[in-house]
Amino acid sequence: MPPKAEKGTVKSVDIIDCSDVEGGAVVGMTTTSNTTASHPSPQLQRTLESHSFWKAGAYDVGHTTKRPPDDGQLEHARVHPKFLHSNATSHRWAFGAIAELLDNAVDEIHNGATFVKVDKIDVMKDNSPALLFHDDGGGMPPERIRNCMSLGFSSKKSNTTIGQYGNGFKTSTMRLGADVIVFTRATTASRATQSIGLLSYTFLRRTGQDDVIVPMIDFDVSGHWAEPIIYGSQDDWSSNLKVILEWSPFPSKEELMLQFEDIGPHGTKVIIYNLWLNDEGIYELSFDDDDEDIRLRDEANQGGLTNLRRKTIELQSHISYRIRYSLRAYVSILYLRKFSNFSIILRGKPVQQLHIADELKYTKVIAYKPRLGGEESEVTVETTFGFVKEAPSIWPFWKITADGSSKGNGVVGIIEANFIEPAHDKQDFERSSVFVRLEARMKQILLDYWKNHCHLVGFQPPSARAHHEQKQSHVQLSVGLAANVEQEVVQPMDGLPTNIGQDVSNGYPGSQEKLTSRDGPGSISIDQICEENIQLFVRCEEHMQKEEELKQTAECLEKELEEAKRKLAQISSYLETRRKQKMMGLQIEKF
Repeated sequence: MPPKAEKGTVKSVDIIDCSDVEGGAVVGMTTTSNTTASHPSPQLQRTLESHSFWKAGAYDVGHTTKRPPDDGQLEHARVHPKFLHSNATSHRWAFGAIAELLDNAVDEIHNGATFVKVDKIDVMKDNSPALLFHDDGGGMPPERIRNCMSLGFSSKKSNTTIGQYGNGFKTSTMRLGADVIVFTRATTASRATQSIGLLSYTFLRRTGQDDVIVPMIDFDVSGHWAEPIIYGSQDDWSSNLKVILEWSPFPSKEELMLQFEDIGPHGTKVIIYNLWLNDEGIYELSFDDDDEDIRLRDEANQGGLTNLRRKTIELQSHISYRIRYSLRAYVSILYLRKFSNFSIILRGKPVQQLHIADELKYTKVIAYKPRLGGEESEVTVETTFGFVKEAPSIWPFWKITADGSSKGNGVVGIIEANFIEPAHDKQDFERSSVFVRLEARMKQILLDYWKNHCHLVGFQPPSARAHHEQKQSHVQLSVGLAANVEQEVVQPMDGLPTNIGQDVSNGYPGSQEKLTSRDGPGSISIDQICEENIQLFVRCEEHMQKEEELKQTAECLEKELEEAKRKLAQISSYLETRRKQKMMGLQIEKF
């Protein structure tokens, strides 16, 4: 049963807050103006009953008023709680949201992190499951946790870190559940601190807020016990604590403080609760199918069909299929390189990383130079192609050949495409011209690799198959021609002499045309069409790029023409004025 919202004044930190004072520069923490947390209307209460992620944003909030800022205070642009939900829809896939949180932990390797634990815990308030992420990285001091829980802030711009947009924590946590509480402990400049932050979509909805309010409290733990860090007043700190206790899984301050016991001197613990349900009213994430795994329920059920053929069962047991519903399988291939001193521990058992290149046979490394900004880059990227060892048929990521074609079957290509901007959910790339060229080139390399190596896995090379088909066509044509000769001799055409029929079957030019037609190139195969399509696609992309350049040139010329017309008008006006002045001067002289 959800906790009741009591009417009172909540004075808490909002998403634009900063942190404390360092080095004389004020980065002081501000608080929102008084916000009333009251009972929602009955209509609003009914709309909050949906616990499905894709329906959670469909609720109405009545008109709310907020008093104007006091004299000397600046008003800030408020972010409505609905934005948290719409922002999280960038993650179409729950595992993509989990990967975002794993990336944050992996980035902490540079701060000494050695593990990240992903597990299920039980919320004692309502006996519901929650998702835990715990790492032993450097943790977050008060100012950094505020940046983490703000929108669009990121201090990670290095090529060695994964997070760049500063939006991942909010989108990923809100995609997995309605609420998240963060516990973190850090040491900076000989000062040890621990902080607690609560981002609760449930709290914001049920209290009818029109602004994203994130209550946070901080402690100084440099001494023997935890001392509250007060930025404004003791009442402000107590108000933040009250909201956290009321809307988090931990109803007392003692239970909150117990969460720091297994963090150690530094680290971060993220607990996501009120997990989303699917359209059938069941938790989207399944914790019961495998005690050492977390399954994506809807995707796993798609593979649970009975009376499947043996080949289909083998395909679904391959990792290329299992990554769609098994978090352990997905995490095992999530990172291109294996970690040396870092472990991802899923439900108490470390994940064995799988280096895809090690699982290939007959590998070939091919150099690729990406074209950046229309010019060929000096950077050379290595691509590795090979056949999958276990199964010749795998679930493709990029579809290259047509359905029913065996061309490219079982071939995997690997490239570290760090020269392309990733999409915000990090599950794809931006559809830039660089990406389009890379995709077309990879398809061509794959087809070339298949042509030269398919015989190693039992497939007939295209050249040998074409030669065989040509011989078969010639044999069939010869047999058919002999049959026609015999038929024409026995049954000549009505109304014509027998010798004319014999002449037609033995050497009439029409028979030669038929022979040439059957023995010639014939119809184009599907594979040839695919290759031609790739080449045409590349040419089309080049023409589109040239067209865009021509459009830009035309726009520049039009601007220059307009500027020239403007100057011409000015000069014409000036000359006309001078002419009139000269005429007036002459008239004055004559007078």
